[in-house]
Amino acid sequence: MARTDHQTMRRVLRREIAGTIGLLTDEHDFRAMRRYRSFTFDDHATYLKQVEDLLRTRASQGSHTTVALFDPQEYAEYCQEAGLNPDIPSSRTRFTAELAATGPSLPYEGQPLTDLVPALVDEAVRQATWEYATTLLARLGSCATCGEDIGRAAFTRASDLLVRILDTARPGEHHLVCSITGTPETLVAVLHSDEDNEGAVELDEAEALEFTTVLALGVATKSPGGLVMRTTAQGTPDQIYGWRLRGEGLEPLTAGEVFDAYCTDLDSGDLISPESGVDYCVPPDLGMEGQPPGHTH
Repeated sequence: MARTDHQTMRRVLRREIAGTIGLLTDEHDFRAMRRYRSFTFDDHATYLKQVEDLLRTRASQGSHTTVALFDPQEYAEYCQEAGLNPDIPSSRTRFTAELAATGPSLPYEGQPLTDLVPALVDEAVRQATWEYATTLLARLGSCATCGEDIGRAAFTRASDLLVRILDTARPGEHHLVCSITGTPETLVAVLHSDEDNEGAVELDEAEALEFTTVLALGVATKSPGGLVMRTTAQGTPDQIYGWRLRGEGLEPLTAGEVFDAYCTDLDSGDLISPESGVDYCVPPDLGMEGQPPGHTH
């Protein structure tokens, strides 16, 4: 009886342990790991199927699993810095455990791997974009004239702009895209917002931080860029409008400019049929005239 009780308790404890799986999402990364003899998989498709079967099994047993993006190059660097042998499973386990805290990861919630993999890659791109923009902002340093931190002032300005955009938008679900093209690499950030039952705006904090950081970089460097928002509300046409970055502020796009942006193929330049039930319009006044801008020196 005691043995059975102990086995039952161990099963219960196993369900209490959260696990992390490091996932090789593409064929290139999979081939890079095959150089290690202890990595015994030969085929990427078979590997993905085995991972999915394992995730489903753990979920059926009531276990929570986090799926992290496994980067072979980062793994090799990690092992070198930590003095670990990269060709043993325990080193991969240790690296994967740290990924759950610092790297791109998502909880497994029963979704097919065909849905989870692109979502995980998007998460990695989002995190890399935020880190890159944060680094560029930090490099701007302080103003030689007044000593103000240029990046911090730009972030405050970008935060104020985002608040005004959301405050002046009509009720509904919002999808915002900010693109900055004047930095060494084009940066794109996406933000989704919705409303709770009381009409308060609900945001994903990580998305909002990345979006504000990218917008701040455009403000601080006065880079070419723009911001477009699409609002969806039940019973009304979707509403699309936007702004171009101008100095440390936003300049409204005309309805025609928004229409052209959405109805032109970026590769060929050919016109695309406009969506039905969509209103391409001028954005509302943000009401920020007379308010102090960010850093201007």
